[in-house]
Amino acid sequence: MSQEQTLSMVIPARDEQTNIASLLTEAFDVMQDYRGFEVVLVDDGSSDQTLDTALKAAQAACGRLVTVRHERSIGQSGALATGIRHASGRLIVTMDGDGQNDPADIPALLQKANTILAPDFCIAGYRKKRKDTAWKRLQSRLANRVRNALLHDGVPDTGCGLKLFPRDTFLKLPWFDHGHRFIPALVKAIGGEIRVVEVNHRPRNGGVSKYSAWNRTWAGILDLIGVMWLLRRTRVPVISRILDSQAV
Repeated sequence: MSQEQTLSMVIPARDEQTNIASLLTEAFDVMQDYRGFEVVLVDDGSSDQTLDTALKAAQAACGRLVTVRHERSIGQSGALATGIRHASGRLIVTMDGDGQNDPADIPALLQKANTILAPDFCIAGYRKKRKDTAWKRLQSRLANRVRNALLHDGVPDTGCGLKLFPRDTFLKLPWFDHGHRFIPALVKAIGGEIRVVEVNHRPRNGGVSKYSAWNRTWAGILDLIGVMWLLRRTRVPVISRILDSQAV
């Protein structure tokens, strides 16, 4: 991956004061030799000191941090979309703000991206050894099997927040609440390549999860139906010729 291909790490965060400083410190340390690296943090209506804590951590690490704050929380997908639209990098890597994703995995995603020639792609992280409760792992395993059976996106762990894709690819996608869970399927629908990289997963050190079994289940069912409808109606144009009469 050429150093000229800038990278923006987009982090949606709400009430992650206890996790954000260590996450940013790790990210800037891992990426210190990548000249085109920035972090875009979207504070999704936090009621704690997430934003101030992040700013202090970035200053201490001498890293480039762009911050955007939502007046009120609109959810993880909306925060991701805001962050990506404010990012300057050609490539986007997304990461949860709870510290369970490991910035040390970013170079492996970049290395995989270096093998892809297609303009549109998504590299999805796979948390093979998850550090969650047995109940949460069971829910996720069942949900992933159902989703993959219906959407055929080839991703064993679409809920992993660690993904890498071109910014231009994301801007081609239809977007909706909870859309971040379907990025690989949406990218595949526009003709993009999907790759999977096994990544580390860590226990949450502080704060609380923003999802419960109830909202995961019902939102997942409704979203899956909607995405199936959307994919059935997606058409990818194949351009055979472009003619500019002024150039003739």
